[in-house]
Amino acid sequence: MSTQGQSKAYRDAGVDIDLAQNLLQRVKAKISATRRPEALAPIGGFGGLFQLDLSKYRQPVLVASVDGVGTKLTVAAMMDKHDTVGFDIVNHCINDIAVQGAEPLYFLDYIGIGKLRSPLYEQVLEGAAEACRLQNVTLLGGETAEMPGMYGNDYDLVGSITGVVEKDRIITGDRIAPGHVAIGMASSGLHTNGYSLARRVLFAQAGLDVHDRPEGLGGGSLGEALLEPHVCYWPAIRAALAENLALDGLAHITGGGLYDNVPRVLPEGVAVRFDASAIPTPPIFRLIQELGQVDPYEMYRVFNMGAGMVWFVPPAAADRALALIGESGFAAWVIGEVTPGAGKVTIDNVES
Repeated sequence: MSTQGQSKAYRDAGVDIDLAQNLLQRVKAKISATRRPEALAPIGGFGGLFQLDLSKYRQPVLVASVDGVGTKLTVAAMMDKHDTVGFDIVNHCINDIAVQGAEPLYFLDYIGIGKLRSPLYEQVLEGAAEACRLQNVTLLGGETAEMPGMYGNDYDLVGSITGVVEKDRIITGDRIAPGHVAIGMASSGLHTNGYSLARRVLFAQAGLDVHDRPEGLGGGSLGEALLEPHVCYWPAIRAALAENLALDGLAHITGGGLYDNVPRVLPEGVAVRFDASAIPTPPIFRLIQELGQVDPYEMYRVFNMGAGMVWFVPPAAADRALALIGESGFAAWVIGEVTPGAGKVTIDNVES
């Protein structure tokens, strides 16, 4: 029986096994560069092996999360630029477990695509690998599924992360109390949330193109502003944990904005009042709001509006927290305070 004929039949049906193997070989070196000593199996096995060094922990707790990039991938396709979405999925996943104080250990990716092609495949995986390398995370494995007839010319990108934290050092938010200071860490833009609304306003309603350079974006193109990578905040959190800073709560500001994400970490009996004027808002948000005449409340409900993560610390720790964040390479500001209440978030001084 001809193996060449078998491969040709599958390729004629829309799936090219040989191409998938060849493209994977091109990025193996980048993936290998992410490997921590705990990673055991070579790339390409059925399962990734990671031997946790239990001697380093007293009561280790594994923390896991999974997420996707969403319709930001549509903008990547419009720009024909796919490396930054690899950063997006890794950084988003790391942030989701970092808010509980977990050190990220290993990451797995999933790409579902209608037609596998180069250099899209390499760009996505090389971006993810570089994001992992920067945070000492092993890209342990992944799956690429070529599914003609399901995705068309599009693709989906999903990632999962596993980390570890000492049980008695898990950041739960339980110690957040009235008087605590809310510190906002700067976002780079939309990160990975709100793109359905952004695309509808900017492209469908306003008729803009990704290569347009609207006034207010500082000379950059619309596509460049929309593809700004999701910021990874782990280095600053790691620095605070190493110093035993009183980091009593963390909220990753994703879809739902401040209104929906902050209450997820609040204990009973408290609320938070934010001051919108204390948050420098990236121009892309103003452009969306103005062109779409989007209600200010909805803007803060859909987008991060410039604050990608919020720290809750006692007043006495605020100055040191800001210093650590700055030393880690991030911008941050005091943007609110914790008050007595029932878990509600209020945002003052919102510009209409």
